Amino acid sequence: MRMARVTLDGVRKVYDNGFVAVHGVDLTVDDGEFVVLVGPSGSGKSTTLRIIAGLESLSAGQLTIGGRMVNDVPPNERDIAMVFQSYALYPHMSVYENMAFALHLRKLPRNEIDARVREAAQILGITGVLERRPRQLSGGQRQRVAIGRAIVRQPRVFLFDEPLSNLDAKLRVQMRREIARIRRELSATVVYVTHDQVEAMTLGDRIVVMNEGRVEQIGSPLELYDHPQTLFVATFIGSPAMNLVEGTASFDGPPRFVATDDPSFSIPLTPDQTKRLAAAAPLRVVAGVRPEDIRVRPPSESPGPQMLSAVVDASEPLGNEVLIYLHAARRDLTARAAPHMLPRSGERLLLEIDPARVHYFDPARGRSI
Repeated sequence: MRMARVTLDGVRKVYDNGFVAVHGVDLTVDDGEFVVLVGPSGSGKSTTLRIIAGLESLSAGQLTIGGRMVNDVPPNERDIAMVFQSYALYPHMSVYENMAFALHLRKLPRNEIDARVREAAQILGITGVLERRPRQLSGGQRQRVAIGRAIVRQPRVFLFDEPLSNLDAKLRVQMRREIARIRRELSATVVYVTHDQVEAMTLGDRIVVMNEGRVEQIGSPLELYDHPQTLFVATFIGSPAMNLVEGTASFDGPPRFVATDDPSFSIPLTPDQTKRLAAAAPLRVVAGVRPEDIRVRPPSESPGPQMLSAVVDASEPLGNEVLIYLHAARRDLTARAAPHMLPRSGERLLLEIDPARVHYFDPARGRSI
């Protein structure tokens, strides 16, 4: 499979009414890399994908595919293939005919078309449905056909626009595995758009988090999870979301974070955190803690200096774990706990937070300190 590097340099999209959909995106997708654009509705991710595909024009910047500038190149000459959310299959054609259609337009020899279609069908596990019409297929099979139609073209770049959003939860999990497996077999360059952060974390070599037309952060799934650079990334990546508590950094005595609404809710600062917060000298800070970094202790334990008091709002048993929704420092918090722990609503518990696992943000700039 041929591959190509995709480079966006200062790419902007401004519509005639003045609305800026994409604000100067800089991104390089290397040969054979799987990059996921993720963000909420209106973040500009699909517009960016459509710019790469040639379905939207650039207002500024430069786009290159395989070292060739394609700003003004029509979509059919960019050597890309796109898989849409709606499948976009021809209802009057069989699966075989749907997959072969673009190759017939390119006037390839019939034996080559047949070989490509059957090879793609084998990769996707749809050999047995080649003679069926789309209406005779399940949602997962239709999505495989849409992917197969892209594979047979042997493009340099695959573009996916929320391809799993029409599937039910169980089928989405199955198709994520299928897409990951297909990608390994093809070693293809892929740009993939989704609003589902779990999908992004599962599939992407790197993830581009977008918000309101801007890139918030680019990194591997674990980089984004462990080292979010902005408050938006901290709350968007991870499920349940990171807990956020507003407060101040106090250096009177042992350095500590103190919650604004409840001075009894305080967390010691590590030497590194003390150095960074003192240098930044923000008037206020926001502490961020992942649910798995909050250890829940029974009230029978003696409260130590690192423990905080909280009241249980509700417990959500999930089989392999329990999510505990708590109230502390006049804030709603979420903690992960072992499956055997199931506290009752209204019960008072003790929380233990590892200071080294706390993230600190400047609320004025919305960035990590």
